[in-house]
Amino acid sequence: MTMDSNSMTMPMSDPNAWATAMNNLGMPPIGMTGQQLMPDFDPNLGMMAGITPLNPMMPGLSMVPAPLSQDVPLVKEIIHCKSCTLFPPNPNLPPPATRDRPPGCKTVFVGGLPENATEQLIMEVFGQCGDITAIRKSKKNFCHIRFAEEFTVDKALFLSGYRVRLGSSTDKKDTGRLHVDFAQARDDLYEWECRQRMLAREERHRRKMEEDRLRPPSPPPIVHYSEHECSQLGDKIKDDGKFPEAVRVLLTWLERGEVNRRNANNFYSMIQSSNGHIRRLTGEKSQHEKEMEEAKDKFKTALSGIVGQFEQIVSVFQAASKQKAWDHFSKAQRKNLDMWRKQAEEIRNMHNEQLMGIRREEEMEMSDDDMEDAPDSKDSEDSGVSQAEALKEENDSLRCQLDAYRNEVELLKQEQGKNQPIRSEEDSTHSQQLSFLQQALQGMQKVTLDTQTQRRIQTPSDPAKSTVSALVSCSQEKEGPTEKNPPSPIHSEREALLVGIISTFLHVHPFGASIEYICSYLQRLDTKINPSEVEALLSRLPCTFRQELTGVGASLEKRWNFCGFQGIKNT
Repeated sequence: MTMDSNSMTMPMSDPNAWATAMNNLGMPPIGMTGQQLMPDFDPNLGMMAGITPLNPMMPGLSMVPAPLSQDVPLVKEIIHCKSCTLFPPNPNLPPPATRDRPPGCKTVFVGGLPENATEQLIMEVFGQCGDITAIRKSKKNFCHIRFAEEFTVDKALFLSGYRVRLGSSTDKKDTGRLHVDFAQARDDLYEWECRQRMLAREERHRRKMEEDRLRPPSPPPIVHYSEHECSQLGDKIKDDGKFPEAVRVLLTWLERGEVNRRNANNFYSMIQSSNGHIRRLTGEKSQHEKEMEEAKDKFKTALSGIVGQFEQIVSVFQAASKQKAWDHFSKAQRKNLDMWRKQAEEIRNMHNEQLMGIRREEEMEMSDDDMEDAPDSKDSEDSGVSQAEALKEENDSLRCQLDAYRNEVELLKQEQGKNQPIRSEEDSTHSQQLSFLQQALQGMQKVTLDTQTQRRIQTPSDPAKSTVSALVSCSQEKEGPTEKNPPSPIHSEREALLVGIISTFLHVHPFGASIEYICSYLQRLDTKINPSEVEALLSRLPCTFRQELTGVGASLEKRWNFCGFQGIKNT
């Protein structure tokens, strides 16, 4: 608020004004140093003569001065109201401390009110700051004032530190020093949060509108199938410029299931037209490849010419660096020549490396073509190994089928032995299949033997030979026991330990156990134990361990039993 220049005011930069204000309150004016500003102060003196009371309602008078520049200090002056007078604080004192401003603060705390202050007095003093919406006065000397606008709170804080005197009374109950500070109010915080949410909604709406404006337009929808659209699409597919869009429509129609017997010929013709573009696309690709090769050759030729010119420039600098020419240049010229020579050599080396890289790529492409044209002898070896692996896989599959049929035949035999000895048609079919598989297995063994005889020239370390020998040994092992039994089925002490542990394990399982159950127990003792190794060991000891089939149909299961007590009689 501004002060009228014609009004009678006393700037506080003059110490006499501060002395006058303190004299009106009946207090001796004291400076920062503790000395009295007026040595002839009379405490019994009331209002000083010659000072006319100011009307706060006169035009041009307001309570808060206009904002001044930071270089000019803010001057607080005496404020006269209808029923009270406000005296400014000592300008030499530090400004009063305030708390942090809460967000959206419209409420202030006012302390230090006179005991005889009323709401009318508070409205009279702070109503000049702005519109007041509520005053909550306490029985003690403080109150809370809520304004309609946030900026009026700063005007109210301007009154912090002022001394209030009701009328001309110097009674203690009629005087007080104001302390104005920010106050936290739930209504202010709620309004501030609502305003922040509204601003956030506006910001989101603005961003959405901006994104919608920058978003590319959606593609046009695919038209529905009709005879007319189908005829037009057939013409578009044949056009090179409209082909991508037409193919997209054709794909959509096919995915929608628009094809039926009546329009199948139309769709076939459109698909045939699409297939006709393959030749065009292949020709375009070859044309672009040709252009790329021509551009590479052109770039290579130009780069070779550039490198040649750089060589000439470097030769010029080298000739200028020789003794018979170097001595005639000044020191500054020699420095420039040396710098230019180094730059030219760096650029020449860089271009040389680029040219050599292009040549190396061409040589690598040519070497790849030669390797494709002339396959190495290793390919034949790889083909032999792959052929042996294929034979091994086929042999394994036939062996698995043979085992399955054997299990089914044995199960049928057991059931027929219990019920009736007559063989069913299914049993005869299984026996025929079993004989066919045995013949196929024998044929595979002959093929593997022929392969082995053909590759006798290879070294023993050859993987194909080792694979074929493994195939033969596996097939012979599955076919049945060999004529010459090994002298001892147990080859090492570790296998003997395994036999003892497995015998103990199966002895407490009178109904037998599967190979997976046995291996799960053994792998607790040693994780390196392999199920195939255990099964091979059990197969080599037919008098100690016996394999039986239990279950019916899908629940058919192989179980190993310990038969050592019966086998001791047969050995």
